[in-house]
Amino acid sequence: MSGQALGDAKNTPNCRTREAATGAAAADGQTVLSACVPAALAGRRLDQALAVLFPDFSRTRIQKWIRSGQVHVGPAAGRASDRVRGAEEVRIVVTDAAEESWEAEDIALDVIYEDDELLVVDKPAGLVVHPGAGNREGTMLNALLHHEPALTRLPRAGIVHRLDKDTSGLLVVARTERARRDLVEQLRARSLQREYLTVVCGLAVAGGTVDAPIGRHRVHRTRMAVNENGREAVSHFRVEARYRAHSLLRVSLESGRTHQIRVHMAHRGFPVFGDPVYGGRLQIPVLSSAQFTSVLHGFRRQALHAARLAVVHPATGETCVWTSALPGDMAALVKALEADLRAHRPARGRHG
Repeated sequence: MSGQALGDAKNTPNCRTREAATGAAAADGQTVLSACVPAALAGRRLDQALAVLFPDFSRTRIQKWIRSGQVHVGPAAGRASDRVRGAEEVRIVVTDAAEESWEAEDIALDVIYEDDELLVVDKPAGLVVHPGAGNREGTMLNALLHHEPALTRLPRAGIVHRLDKDTSGLLVVARTERARRDLVEQLRARSLQREYLTVVCGLAVAGGTVDAPIGRHRVHRTRMAVNENGREAVSHFRVEARYRAHSLLRVSLESGRTHQIRVHMAHRGFPVFGDPVYGGRLQIPVLSSAQFTSVLHGFRRQALHAARLAVVHPATGETCVWTSALPGDMAALVKALEADLRAHRPARGRHG
């Protein structure tokens, strides 16, 4: 049986006009998450709407909060099957403690910086950041718990943002609750800066901005897509180098949606090279050598690397910047692209 519709907007006078989800400190050991339901979610089940409003939390966790009475729509506790109408105020009281038990594992981590408040990891491609369905072991979170057992006290072991499994590069991790809340707020305020290097298919003539909302693909639900009903997403890019049929771009993010760079670049007509979901079929430039062709065929992931990270330190207030060089596979790809370009440049000198 379908759930009942929740109250009309006119019956929720305390509903704020903003649509972004926010968090605020409550009693000791608690955080209150709050949001105003946008009209685009009208008609959705409450648990579905919350999954959109609070994408950092799994559907399972959201349903657990609903069952335990931690979710309120206006003054009343909500039910998962209730339908939202839009403009309601929703509040979730979250206990700031690790809600799931993860095992520590002795997995090598490249920790490039560490102090009492935070640490920075240079993640290799192939390493999943957070456990999930089918990936309860062998993740960066498991490795972090081995590196610092005290991280069990923090939600997600202090992880505040993610990289896809096959994206390499820099991630910041909180070591204290104060630092975690501060970094989460920096992400919301868009003051935590992230820059990526990516090899894309096609020749980008100039840089630009992609300002296009991202949501679930209407048909393929495991994929993301530019969707007018999605969440705001903004990516800026500039050209670092152009080759015969590919470009090296530097991309900076204002937002951090799932697969954002991969979706935005494909939307702009420059899919990330090697992307198995959004990249399309491999295309080899004409007159390519056997060696160059082999390099292109042998690259087995999206060519995307988180190369620069800047945060305001939670304790000192100073801006801290870290950089990461291209990993071996991407560096070899760029080297091969450069060699192919040189091999096909017109010869200089006299003609005739």
